[in-house]
Amino acid sequence: MKTFTLAALSLTALTSLAVAQSAQWPREFPPRPLQPRSVTFPPYEVKTLANGLTVVLVSQNEQPAVSVRMILRAGAAQDPKGKMGLAMLTATLLDQGAGDRTPEQIADDIDYMGGLLGTGAGTDLSYVNTVTMKDDYAAGLDIMADVVRRPTFVPAEIDRQRQQALSGLKVAAEDPDAVAGQVIDRLIFGFHPYGLPGSGTAESLSSLTREDFVDFHRRYFVPNNALVAVVGDIALADALAGIEKHFGDWPRADLPAFNPIAPPEPAKRVIVIDRPDAVQTEIRVGQVAIPRKHDDFEALDQAVKILGGEGANRLQQVLRSQRQLTYGASADLDSYKWSGAIVADTDTQTATTAEALRVVVDEFSRLQRERVNESELESAQDYAVGHFPLTIETPDQIATQVLNQLFYELPLENLPKYRERAQGVSPDDIQRVARWFVRPDQLSVVLVGNADQFVGTLKGVGFGDFERIPIDRLDLLSADFKKP
Repeated sequence: MKTFTLAALSLTALTSLAVAQSAQWPREFPPRPLQPRSVTFPPYEVKTLANGLTVVLVSQNEQPAVSVRMILRAGAAQDPKGKMGLAMLTATLLDQGAGDRTPEQIADDIDYMGGLLGTGAGTDLSYVNTVTMKDDYAAGLDIMADVVRRPTFVPAEIDRQRQQALSGLKVAAEDPDAVAGQVIDRLIFGFHPYGLPGSGTAESLSSLTREDFVDFHRRYFVPNNALVAVVGDIALADALAGIEKHFGDWPRADLPAFNPIAPPEPAKRVIVIDRPDAVQTEIRVGQVAIPRKHDDFEALDQAVKILGGEGANRLQQVLRSQRQLTYGASADLDSYKWSGAIVADTDTQTATTAEALRVVVDEFSRLQRERVNESELESAQDYAVGHFPLTIETPDQIATQVLNQLFYELPLENLPKYRERAQGVSPDDIQRVARWFVRPDQLSVVLVGNADQFVGTLKGVGFGDFERIPIDRLDLLSADFKKP
């Protein structure tokens, strides 16, 4: 006669119950996305003033506000040799005294009308923007015209902003994430302007004079180098009249030639930045890619989203969900005016550095080697299509979208067709661009962490040839990344 223990009977009962209920239990899949809603882009007009200023007028009456955003085709890439940080610091100084206004008066005037004023610079451009209620449109333009056309570059403000920028550099030098980002850019772009530190170095910032700021402004802040968008609750005729009044007499000028060296060809190179006190390793893996205007941008952008972007993100799935090697991983396609880069980004415990690096590189290889499946591509497209309406909700967002199209010389009529363009990318397109542009055997690699604890394991995953640099000897302007 067979005998059963109580534990065995309990196990049998629980197993039977689990089998019976398994058909009713929900599966661990995310819900399907909602059907994408149609996107109605507001009507617009494009005008060019006699002085060459391109003006985009967009009527959007959902909010009683008006956004005026201007971009100048000059950013960190236009910094003169040895004067890195000039574009960034010039943009910072624009609203620190302009026309007859002191910095305090500018801030008080824009605050009094409940508006916003912002200035800044990026890799390829500088910008100035205001947001005001529609009744204050003229007053906002008056401030903006001073800031754009008549900055005073007061020596005391130059010194104050310089010191803040120098303090920022010190903070960034202690941040492994920032260090990894700077080094991967230098590896990918070499000594092309995109590879140099746009925020400057201690030496370059300290050397900048008032004449440098005045000269940069004189060269690049001219109407035939500018785009401006007016978006909001204002009649198009009134919007144009305001721009004509404040910027119509702005004299045009000849623009400096811009002929940067080409980025280097992709090549396998591993830089280990040794930070002995680190408890984890920052990992960056990347390669040169395509500029924003390239015909294959949409397809390559979606390929990179499958690799590590929203809606798909193979890197996150493998590194975090399957291997528990990190809390987060991503990949981005950074496309600029003249070139671009694919960069994967993650961090991991020091002991698992080699394993995580191998996974990242293998995912680059898999993207090139294997045809993506329909569900992955659909997930990436669903996110992109669902997110796009959120990027054109406010007048300022609409202005940004319109100016981006013009800046990168893309057709404005493509904006309302974003869903169709995004969903028009097929798995065959993804495979084609991945095989053409992705170079898994020629990737640049940056590791920032406690080198003693992981360099011995790099050879075992195919990266035994590396350059090790103490973090206090790092020099982004040296060919070997080392201070003398």
